[in-house]
Amino acid sequence: MRDRYESPFSSRYASDYMLKLFSNDTRYGTWRRLWAALAEAEMKQGLGITEAQVEELKAHLDDIDYDLVAKREKEVRHDVMAHVYAYGKAAPSAAGIIHLGATSCYVTDNADLIIYRDALKYIKEELRALMANLAECALEYKDVPTLGYTHYQPAQPVTVGKRVSLWLQDLESDYHELEFAIGNIRFLGCRGTTGTEASFMDLFEGDTDKIDGMNSIIAEKFGFTEVFPVSGQTYPRKTDVRIMNCLSSIAQSCYRMAQDIRLLQHDRQIEEPFEKNQIGSSAMAYKRNPMRCERICSLARYLMADTMNSVMTAQSQWLERTLDDSANRRISLPEGFLCCDSILRIAKNVSNGLVVNEKVIDKTLRDYLPFIATENIMMEAVKKGGDRQEIHEIIRKCSMEATAALKEGRDGELLKKLSEQPSLGLSLEELEKLMDPHQYTGRCAEQVERYVEQLKPILEKASKSDEELDI
Repeated sequence: MRDRYESPFSSRYASDYMLKLFSNDTRYGTWRRLWAALAEAEMKQGLGITEAQVEELKAHLDDIDYDLVAKREKEVRHDVMAHVYAYGKAAPSAAGIIHLGATSCYVTDNADLIIYRDALKYIKEELRALMANLAECALEYKDVPTLGYTHYQPAQPVTVGKRVSLWLQDLESDYHELEFAIGNIRFLGCRGTTGTEASFMDLFEGDTDKIDGMNSIIAEKFGFTEVFPVSGQTYPRKTDVRIMNCLSSIAQSCYRMAQDIRLLQHDRQIEEPFEKNQIGSSAMAYKRNPMRCERICSLARYLMADTMNSVMTAQSQWLERTLDDSANRRISLPEGFLCCDSILRIAKNVSNGLVVNEKVIDKTLRDYLPFIATENIMMEAVKKGGDRQEIHEIIRKCSMEATAALKEGRDGELLKKLSEQPSLGLSLEELEKLMDPHQYTGRCAEQVERYVEQLKPILEKASKSDEELDI
């Protein structure tokens, strides 16, 4: 509907899978599956529910009459009871046993847990694919020297692959946090209005084994091995904090990577992909703005801020439950997932087509290499019998002169100046032999190889498919 607001996540950024997962059809279809599972579990544990009623519930899992739901909700001001009503109209023989012994959070919270778990699993595969792209890039450029930076000032050389491995290592940390979050999602089960299971104590006449059995049957049906040992009416909102912190951590890592690429694209050392017919600027036709990396950073800021919603919700829970979390969670959790999904889609696209301009990288490094190599030059001069302190002073003065020339836009000619110093005892040819950048990158290549080898158990399962972006 073009005359109504539409979330950019829906229209521009998020994947079809994630949009479907957080759709009304999935959410309310999951509610019906939970009601059907509850009825079936109660039947198996001996309550007076017939197999025909259960089968009728199963036959109407997805034919949701949204108009009827909306009409009923307007009358009763309760979304869950509106859906119970519509489900009962679709399955009239089972209308009287839908939601038996349950409270609203049985469907709302358990459905959230199911959807969040499935979303985290999808995010995990997206993250793994991004890591595989970066691992491949790190290995390809493991021994390509590039100027290192500290404080964004020229520093000792590293390699392109080593720098990529730093981004990769951040994402590996996120991957392990994600695995932990997935592995520690528990099912709420059907626990009653304050988590005491009092309604089921009545239904099952005090038989606690049957209550536990019912919850185990439902949990297992939806792929959970554990339920929370205790709860109020809702599942503990600390679960949401853990999930959102995990998504935020991914955003932080992708922001760092994208920001590095933006800085390097300024000098044309590394560039994000640029399509044949892409327009970089509406006014400046020559431009190649790092728009995808800028978008990653923009979305990442949103996700990091969104995480505070789960924190404030968790700390403000009253006793067994309060409803002031409901409206917030309807927005903040789905949008957090959609945002993380969007970030990873763009990051995969960027990492799969990263442009490494080796000649620009080499020139940039060689402009600074004479200064970087001065310690090695001093050592060579001392080996030839020079006085360390005297040589240090010669190099300092020549370096200052060369720097002053550079600031005036002239060639610093540091090596030429040094070769003209008799006390140094090194010819221009000897000095130029010290200008091989590989001499100054230490163990970069080895570090990359060892690290990527260490990641093989994760990377071997990664999908190499790269979804093409429309924007």
